[in-house]
Amino acid sequence: MASSEIDQKFLGKLARLVENENPLLSSVLFKILGLSINLSSQLITARKQRRQDGSSANPPLDLHLHIIWLSREGLLLLDQYVLPSATLKKNVELKILAYKLLASFYHIIVLFHNTPPVTTIGTNTPEGQSTTSVVNGIDKGKGVEKGNGTYGHGASKSISEGGPVGPPPGFGPQPPTAFLMKPGDYLPLAQQCFKEAIQLAEQHLWGSHSLRLSVKTEYAAFLYECVHDAEASRKLAKETISEVYEATEGIDNDMFNDACELVTVLGKMMKRGLGSNNTLRKTSNPGSQGTPRIEQTEAQAPVTAPPGMI
Repeated sequence: MASSEIDQKFLGKLARLVENENPLLSSVLFKILGLSINLSSQLITARKQRRQDGSSANPPLDLHLHIIWLSREGLLLLDQYVLPSATLKKNVELKILAYKLLASFYHIIVLFHNTPPVTTIGTNTPEGQSTTSVVNGIDKGKGVEKGNGTYGHGASKSISEGGPVGPPPGFGPQPPTAFLMKPGDYLPLAQQCFKEAIQLAEQHLWGSHSLRLSVKTEYAAFLYECVHDAEASRKLAKETISEVYEATEGIDNDMFNDACELVTVLGKMMKRGLGSNNTLRKTSNPGSQGTPRIEQTEAQAPVTAPPGMI
């Protein structure tokens, strides 16, 4: 996720690399790094509280709001400063990291803010669980309106664009996080961002590169916990491990250690969603574009999630 240690390593490394050439871009990357470290601690707190209070418990509203706010700020920084400056010709890793972080922040938005909710994480209040079929002109299930943003996803537009004045947060049909970010179905947008990040990583990075592994590991987690397609998640994890062993390029010790850690996580993901009789427990049809079911619990996912995952 955007809070993973591997992404943070690349953020610090690339911020130093462009410091002399582009001080503004360097400062923004350092800001995203600080935001990522803060977000990591918030997600860890939310995960611990869910484990202590039960699988169906929700994070406190202030923690929930803080997570959404940090994710929104990350999207704005990427959309306004990083993506316009990142080019493949100058730095391949920076371009891929920018797309990966974009997908990561939307992953968090889907977990905590999506309408309709895809997990029980984002349902803090009855208002958050039952919203009207049309919120601020967005039809549930049809996704978020796309603007003419730099990337094409319209992150700045979907985040900052105003709407009709409604009741205070927590009162009325809108979720309590609506004042931070426009409600809507961000699932298709997040999936699109992941696919584009993976496409770039496969074209320009070798199979054992830790940034490429980070992209695919989080996408496998996204498929399982948000799309609820356990079979696709397990298949991606298996294919990614094969690519690591087939890679012939040399890597340094730090990247080797990161690759080993991610391969271990992927190995656990290959078994995620399987019952004791090794039969796959499906919550939705693979590839289905309909609204995923919400009956996903911690009991169905005994395997520890990757760092920063809920």
